[in-house]
Amino acid sequence: MKIWVDADACPVAIKEILFRAAARTKIHTTLVANHPMRIPPSRYVTFLQVTPGFDVADNEIVQRLSEGDLVITGDIPLASEAIEKGATALNPRGELYTMDNIKARLTMRDFMDTLRSSGVETGGPSALSQSDRLAFANQLDKLLLKASN
Repeated sequence: MKIWVDADACPVAIKEILFRAAARTKIHTTLVANHPMRIPPSRYVTFLQVTPGFDVADNEIVQRLSEGDLVITGDIPLASEAIEKGATALNPRGELYTMDNIKARLTMRDFMDTLRSSGVETGGPSALSQSDRLAFANQLDKLLLKASN
């Protein structure tokens, strides 16, 4: 298993959890983004900078991931593609995307896009809370434990 992080929008607190998990479990973790970012010195954490552009980082992750890998993303279409390739997808709030819930998430995303494009103010997601961080860390630990068995 490798961990792929859609790092452009990934909160710093989640990245820090991932850095500690990579060091603890020795699982290779790659952050993919279209702007430079700092990562800790580690043989298990790498950074891949891609060219700017719509979905360039997402496409790079999909191209490189393998069945059984883990993708960390809040991007619903990326999560859907990862699941289709046999990977696991987890969002930064600790929600595991599955074949059972991804289609509903895609439908809701498309609906919200339609509302926004017609001028309806929908607001954005709330700030990442301590309970979100804890939910992410707990779900990540479960997935890493499962992968090690």
